[in-house]
Amino acid sequence: MIGIELLIVLGAIYLGARIGSIGIGFAGGLGVLVLTLGLGLTPGTIPIEVILIIMSVITAIAAMQLAGGMDYLVSLAERLLRRHPRYITFLAPLVTYLMTLFAGTGHTAFSTLPVIAEVAKEQGIRPARPLSIAVVASQVAITASPISAAVVFFSGILEPLGVDYLTLLAICIPSTFAACMIGALVANVLGLPLEQDPVYQARLAAGRVRLRGQNHIEIRDGARRSVLIFLLAIAAVVLYATAISDKVGLIPNPVLPRDAAIMIFMLTAAGAITLGCRLDAAAIPNMATFKSGMSACVCVLGVAWLGDTFVSNHIEEIKSFAGGLLETYSWLLAVTLFFASMLLYSQGATTKALMPAALAIGVDPLTAVASFAAVSALFVLPTYPTLLAAVEMDDTGSTRIGKAVFNHPFFIPGVVTIAASVALGFAIGGLLL
Repeated sequence: MIGIELLIVLGAIYLGARIGSIGIGFAGGLGVLVLTLGLGLTPGTIPIEVILIIMSVITAIAAMQLAGGMDYLVSLAERLLRRHPRYITFLAPLVTYLMTLFAGTGHTAFSTLPVIAEVAKEQGIRPARPLSIAVVASQVAITASPISAAVVFFSGILEPLGVDYLTLLAICIPSTFAACMIGALVANVLGLPLEQDPVYQARLAAGRVRLRGQNHIEIRDGARRSVLIFLLAIAAVVLYATAISDKVGLIPNPVLPRDAAIMIFMLTAAGAITLGCRLDAAAIPNMATFKSGMSACVCVLGVAWLGDTFVSNHIEEIKSFAGGLLETYSWLLAVTLFFASMLLYSQGATTKALMPAALAIGVDPLTAVASFAAVSALFVLPTYPTLLAAVEMDDTGSTRIGKAVFNHPFFIPGVVTIAASVALGFAIGGLLL
């Protein structure tokens, strides 16, 4: 029977991948329906706190976007990239990594990808190089962001095992950032030079390649103010988490738990931006970041619920089958997370679906933390929104998807980045845990 149930889970995930976008959440709900009402399993736990955190953070980000804060950040990124254009393959992932770290969502990369493509073209650099690693960095940085749903949930299940929120960040931030730079080194030598690329030459001869030049971005009056408020909210989250940490102990018996504090600080930031920048609150749900964030909530709801329903009903069987294997070959956890995330299309959903099971079957905290970056393999299948956006924005044709599924410029830099992050996670985690 367990084989049939597993086939239903995999079938739902496959169906969701075929539907795309929010559809993976729909398919997850269908899978839960079949497992429970059809086969009699007990429903798993709904990831309510993860969904509420996503909603709170995205609301604050959408308010900042409406106030012009995202345009202001893009203008800063463009200034940096144009000031040092020859180093764009290294600066592009730096920009997307920091924006994701700051905002808790990789969708911030959408706004910088056109700038990266244009600056690369102006310098005669193959745009696929900076674009590929920039997209990968925007995905991997989720596992280091203090306010991402994946990090918040993962730290919550690690705390009973002696790994607190700050320790998790202290391992994940340096390991993922250094790994992105290693990925940039690899991306910088991949592919033919632009002037030797036959696809580019054909497009150039046909007049299909154009330089748009520097775009003028009008910065609204409240843009800087909105960014400052959002930064203060993130600082408040980190400081409060530090104050209630057992290792610091400034607040020994906190009335407000950390997850609730994140929601409160983010909703307060959204309110402060709305009032301080005189925004129309009714327009916030129309922002692109708000729509993508709410879509992520549905995806997490369906897929994580599906995964927990299967795992919670078969935890003993999973322990007996996988426990000894993972104890002997701990790196297999990273491989499992890698393949799961390429189908689930969400770091938060993958973390919620698999990490509790991994810890329950006896995977040690060091292995779990070091393998965490592997939930970011969203670049493998060439259907993720930021990946497709990078392909569309590169009119030189260098960022193209081949006839085979995996022969695209994001694959090698992405695999190298995740492998390096896992290795560095073991090294840094071994010192801190």
